[in-house]
Amino acid sequence: MFDLLKQACDTAKKAGCRFADARYLDLHRQQVSSRDLALSNCSESDDRGFGVRVLYNGAWGFASSPGYTSEEVDNVVALAIRIARASAMAPREGGVNWAPQQALKLAFKSKCIQDPFDVSLEDKADLLISANQVMLKNNSVIRAQGYLLFKRVQRWYVNTEGSELTSDVTSSESVIWAIAVGNDDFQERNWKAPSTSQGFEAYKKEEFLIQAERVGAQAEEKLSARLSPEGDFDIVTDSENLSLTIHESVGHATELDRVMGYEVSMAGSSFVTRDKKGEFQYASDKVTLMADNTLENGLATQGFDDDGVPAQRWEIVKDGIFQTYSTGREFAHYIGEEHSRGCCRADHWSSIPIVRIPNLFLMPGKEPLSPDELIGDVKHGLYFEGMDSFSIDQRRLNFQFGGNAVWEIINGKKAGMLKAALYQSRTPTFWNACDATCDENYWRPHGVINCGKGDPMQIAQMTHGAAPTRFRKIRICRGRDS
Repeated sequence: MFDLLKQACDTAKKAGCRFADARYLDLHRQQVSSRDLALSNCSESDDRGFGVRVLYNGAWGFASSPGYTSEEVDNVVALAIRIARASAMAPREGGVNWAPQQALKLAFKSKCIQDPFDVSLEDKADLLISANQVMLKNNSVIRAQGYLLFKRVQRWYVNTEGSELTSDVTSSESVIWAIAVGNDDFQERNWKAPSTSQGFEAYKKEEFLIQAERVGAQAEEKLSARLSPEGDFDIVTDSENLSLTIHESVGHATELDRVMGYEVSMAGSSFVTRDKKGEFQYASDKVTLMADNTLENGLATQGFDDDGVPAQRWEIVKDGIFQTYSTGREFAHYIGEEHSRGCCRADHWSSIPIVRIPNLFLMPGKEPLSPDELIGDVKHGLYFEGMDSFSIDQRRLNFQFGGNAVWEIINGKKAGMLKAALYQSRTPTFWNACDATCDENYWRPHGVINCGKGDPMQIAQMTHGAAPTRFRKIRICRGRDS
């Protein structure tokens, strides 16, 4: 597989390119969906092709094709160089400052014990429909649904620096949910099984049935939940709820290409300007946010990025102080760093690599602390569980997040369920309000498999994680009540 990729790089180098790389991807995807007591959809696709990126005369060119032949490789390289020549007609001030990287020889494979593509459709249907049956036992539940999603991406990478890299990553995701109707209202409750770079072994029928029983009962319970109070309250978030907040208010805010203005037309910039590096009080001293593209089973754990940089681990926030950004080789120099953090990834062989959020998580508390103890120190507050609606402004500063299930906390105990509860804050205000997080025994990872960025849009995946965490005096407002 490497021969034609090497041909692409050799051809580009002979043509005078300062740098070139070539990627071949083989993508396999399957989704199985259920609705009540039957499958509603089953789709499967294969897609393969290659892309060539060249740095010529101080500008980038990129071209791609599904036709992987020697002649087509030469055609694609020639097209990429023509694009670079055209791009050079509008030169960037200072040109392209490409961070150095030693040549790598690396083969990475995610841990996959049971290949999901070898598991029968009958077994997948049984997993989903059995969970639906349990949820439908609740009188108010009129609809039960779920899906399983599996992806396998095999990747070969070569560049003019001598790197030869391969990866084979299998990813999976599953969600079940119930919709209940009654009291002139409808409510939804879901459970998201771990999104992980593992195989079918990550999904156990027993766990699906246990969660289905809880999901169905809580969907029904939400129908009689009272409307959320409004005002300033202490809140406690579970790991899944906080994972989305981490993603939006820290992950996207600290992508250096966004900070430099490369995302403004699509999804906004960032308030985390370069002068904040190393000194900005992003959060309280209870907060350390770790980026780790070596995390076991992490969705962004792929061995290396599409700049040919190996996976790394680093602190984005340490003891509350902002440390540094997620970077690629083209952007590291903007913050005085000599090397990339290895965060450039492309979602397809026809896509050019861009900076993406790494696996990013809140480190657990250092002292023993259980969720009951965390809640026990709240006189009147709210407990948020699971992901729901959210919004965040174009600078990743002002936001609001909901929860898939919310409970009132009274005198240190979870009381009745609430509905239409949202917490609102500004990113540094929120994270500086954190005063405690549970210990490592309660830390859980949660994957995001559909993160959109770029124009044209690219979809990437990464893992976030946290333990239950408490924030003091956060503004609670009321959204829709159904």
